[in-house]
Amino acid sequence: MQILPGHLTAGCTFPFAHVAVLSSRRHGLDEASEAAKKRKKNKNALSSLSDIKPGDYVVHQSHGIGMYAGIQRLEVQGATKDYLKVQYSGSDVLYVPVTQLDLLSRYTAPGDEEKVKLAKLGGAEWQRTRAKVKKATEEMAQELIELYARRRQAQGYAFPPDGDWQSDFETRFEYDETDDQLNATAEIKKDMEKTYPMDRLLCGDVGVGKTEVALRAAFKCVMGGKQCAILAPTTLLAWQHYNTILSRMEAFPVKVEMMSRFRTAKQQKETLRGLQAGSVDIVVGTHRLLSKDVRFHDLGLVIIDEEQRFGVKHKEKLKENFIGVDMLTLSATPIPRTLNMAMSGIRDLSTIEQPPFERQPVETFVLEYNDVILAEAMKKELARGGQVYYLHNRVDNIESTAAHVSQMVPGARVGIAHGKMTEDELNPVWQHLLNGEIDILVCTTLIETGIDVRNCNTLIIEDADRMGLAQLYQIRGRVGRSGRKAYAYFTFRRDKTLSDIAQKRLSAIREFTAFGSGFRIAMRDLQIRGAGSLLGHSQHGHMEAVGYDLYVKMLNQAIARAKGEPLQRDKSECLVDLRVDAFIPEKYIADGPGRIEAYKRIAAIQTPEDAADVLDELIDRYGDPPPSVSDLVNVSLVRVQAAAVGVYEVTQKKDTLLLQVEELDLGMIRGLLIAFNGRVTAGAGAKPYLSVTLQPDEKPLELLQSILKAMGEILNEPKPVKNQK
Repeated sequence: MQILPGHLTAGCTFPFAHVAVLSSRRHGLDEASEAAKKRKKNKNALSSLSDIKPGDYVVHQSHGIGMYAGIQRLEVQGATKDYLKVQYSGSDVLYVPVTQLDLLSRYTAPGDEEKVKLAKLGGAEWQRTRAKVKKATEEMAQELIELYARRRQAQGYAFPPDGDWQSDFETRFEYDETDDQLNATAEIKKDMEKTYPMDRLLCGDVGVGKTEVALRAAFKCVMGGKQCAILAPTTLLAWQHYNTILSRMEAFPVKVEMMSRFRTAKQQKETLRGLQAGSVDIVVGTHRLLSKDVRFHDLGLVIIDEEQRFGVKHKEKLKENFIGVDMLTLSATPIPRTLNMAMSGIRDLSTIEQPPFERQPVETFVLEYNDVILAEAMKKELARGGQVYYLHNRVDNIESTAAHVSQMVPGARVGIAHGKMTEDELNPVWQHLLNGEIDILVCTTLIETGIDVRNCNTLIIEDADRMGLAQLYQIRGRVGRSGRKAYAYFTFRRDKTLSDIAQKRLSAIREFTAFGSGFRIAMRDLQIRGAGSLLGHSQHGHMEAVGYDLYVKMLNQAIARAKGEPLQRDKSECLVDLRVDAFIPEKYIADGPGRIEAYKRIAAIQTPEDAADVLDELIDRYGDPPPSVSDLVNVSLVRVQAAAVGVYEVTQKKDTLLLQVEELDLGMIRGLLIAFNGRVTAGAGAKPYLSVTLQPDEKPLELLQSILKAMGEILNEPKPVKNQK
């Protein structure tokens, strides 16, 4: 065998020679998961990320807040199924079939978990709570519709479609774009071409390529004859963006300037004149861009990076200063209020979850500060030719800390960087770091939005318990930005008793190491810090009463009703209880988390294509599924089909299937009688129903599928037009 350097855009096969060529590029490797990507919808992001573990509080749509106690396998009336055990007030226990996993969501609301009150099964209190929240969401829906209307009526600028220069600019990107990047870019461009102002949140992990997507939007803005402002929370991040833009756009006639303390007063005055005259196309800056003396000739797009770092006052000032201008906000871990607004549809949302092909998750350790362990970690990194970030977040004694680090790793070249240093002092430090002339950089949180040093792949943080969860996640994103394995050590002082919140934060940062965890971090932060309010304090208590996920669902339903849109029947509104074995055996999927994930995927099925995709994925990973898994998938799909034709409950009584329906239709009854040779009976009254008799050896699931198919066909038959006199 001979290995040669080369470059392929995809793999290929030569059957006659029995040879297959595999490409390391993402194009060939992503095909197997393409269907999974198509399934992914932003609106499902929260439910897919609401991880449920034993001991967590959960919300059942019909029964309220309980405590999840794990999965239990039970045999009921001759059928074996897995059930989710939920503990309620007192000795009350509810067993929820895994086929109804979508009825449960993790309880995410502010406050002390010890004060969470469990509901009582069969009690009226939960129904009263839901009724109150429903009324509140209806009131809020009206406010949101007015907000939608104002936004649509605002006069914006419709940017022209992409031209040749846009294509040229994008093809000059030196890396392969991920599909998520391409999708987000397309969504943003589509918004920019509309006549009303864009307000879109782009959410993605640190290092997944949000900046490139934003630069494509900025370039489109300039090509459309408008100016673009990019707002960054720190001088260092503004400087990084400025240099990135200069590099990316050097081949095009785009004038780029920067407004920050890294610029002299004279340079800033020239930039201000250029912005007002229209000679400056793109300006990158810190809060300085919000000053009264900053005036634009023709501003078309504002990009806000690291949205979570800006306060409410800054955001309100942005709205006042840039009315009618397209807004694009970037964040790895959006603050709870922003997440609320995006998930509720007030703001449009794009997500980037796929990491660049070569990236590996950062291995994370949480431990008491230990000189021996940390010295060994730093020596190990230097031995493989790498560099280290050592974060000490106190400027007053950072030099003595650097001296201590030098003693821990003799011979290492140690540098210092902190926020009180001037541009003239900082620039050489970054240059030495990039050139590999500094082995260990002792720094403050200045690096949180620092330059991209791909060779820094070990991170040590002192007093990590004193930092916020999103901040820890952001800082960890400074390492692992290449194909090399990276390590992060989050330390706290020896013999220190951590607060409950600090313990939760450190536990979360250790737990969430996989790519795409930015949303998980934001949701956990939402749980720790509180959900906040969407438009005011009035909604806060309602969100707390039913949990975040259920609140958002009820709000979206209220919005649809207020708009007069037909309500889409949800599978969660249909219960199916048949005597079929529906569970995932341990022999098929051995690990517990893997089974839970598979159950969640199955519960999320909405279409026959989804069901086929799930089965394909299971076959790829675990082999051919046993009948109990296939039936589990079919039951999940049947619930969707039943809800679509107005069936809200299906039960099996010995040799009979009982279908509870919303209303009886004579045409439906006649059609079913013909289709099933008189085996169908119907009952009216408070709870209308259809009853179908099982024949010997007939499988209940197959019969139900046939009934639902027939009901769908009858409903879709064209109605005869009556003759009008």
